[in-house]
Amino acid sequence: MPKSLPTARPKPPLCCSGLALIASGYTPVYPCHVSPRDMRQHPIGTGPFKFVEFKPNESIRLARNPDYWKPGRPYLDGIEYTIIPNRSTAILAFVAGKFDLTFPYEVTVPLMKDVKGQAPRAICDLVPSNASTNLLVNREAPPFDNPDLRRALAVALDRKSFIDILAEGQGDIGGAMQPPPAGVWGMPPEVLATIPGYGPDLAKNRAGAREIMARLGYGPDKRLAIKVAARNIAGYRDPAIILIDQLKEIGIDGELDAIETANWFPKLARKDYQIGLNNTGSGVDDPDQQFFENYGCGSERNYTAYCNQELEKLFVEQSTMADREKRRRLVWEIDKKLQEDGARPIIYHTRAATCMQPQVKGLTIMVNSQYNGWRMEDVWLDH
Repeated sequence: MPKSLPTARPKPPLCCSGLALIASGYTPVYPCHVSPRDMRQHPIGTGPFKFVEFKPNESIRLARNPDYWKPGRPYLDGIEYTIIPNRSTAILAFVAGKFDLTFPYEVTVPLMKDVKGQAPRAICDLVPSNASTNLLVNREAPPFDNPDLRRALAVALDRKSFIDILAEGQGDIGGAMQPPPAGVWGMPPEVLATIPGYGPDLAKNRAGAREIMARLGYGPDKRLAIKVAARNIAGYRDPAIILIDQLKEIGIDGELDAIETANWFPKLARKDYQIGLNNTGSGVDDPDQQFFENYGCGSERNYTAYCNQELEKLFVEQSTMADREKRRRLVWEIDKKLQEDGARPIIYHTRAATCMQPQVKGLTIMVNSQYNGWRMEDVWLDH
């Protein structure tokens, strides 16, 4: 839990969103007497399956928990996760029938078409994943310690192009909160359109960004050279390349800095980057989880070090509101301010597919988080 998330206070929303937080995939139950070191090597919990074996870069094996609290569950005797670093190789193996299920939310729209073409009996659920592709800007290091330069970056984004190129139009434009209709708290289109850079007139938006760059001394004869950091996997690299191309329109020449996964999050924590292309997944569609974790002053997941003490008071205020509609409108106000401040400019919210063989039954793919719904207690195989 982020250290900035307040817990010792009344929380009226516990009746609805609070229960969702407790039930999310980010809230496991495990024995407090077992050390974190031991848990990493041999996790122990209360779920439907028990840990059997982990072979690095090979597989993870689980077995049915005979002491699970729900009678008759789970149906499966066990689960084996085979680790295949290359996405294309994994998809080919699924098409060949070697696996019952793809890795959750890992199948892109183009790959889903390939799967359906080669394995027409496969079932693919394309859903919002409550994850956003976003722009990280190091607010502490020149030249991006200048708020005007940060604003130019945010205003110059052509969000629709990202969605069209990467997902063939299957994506959603929004703020920090997951957009409707899948999202409960996301800003409606009429509110979103009032935020600089979100309006439909791209030429006007970019003209404004170029004006900002000119005031800062940049132009055709003095372009700004930067490095754009991205985790070295396709879901990060591909949008980073599009971002670099778009920034050329306002006089910024970007160079891709591909970072291996093991070094990615430590690099962000050290603020060892100029700007970065990031993907942020949320544990559940709830303002408390989103605001305190990603925008709270001092939170470990607040990679841009954005801190607005007055706005954080509103984080707490919305959390204590019992009136759902009043809370929703305050959430819109907070989200709008976050986007206007360029706290972590949201490019778009992704949709992704999970594909399964026809014999897989009882699996429901969630739309409020890619981390939820994987207890697998109701899943069975119809051979």
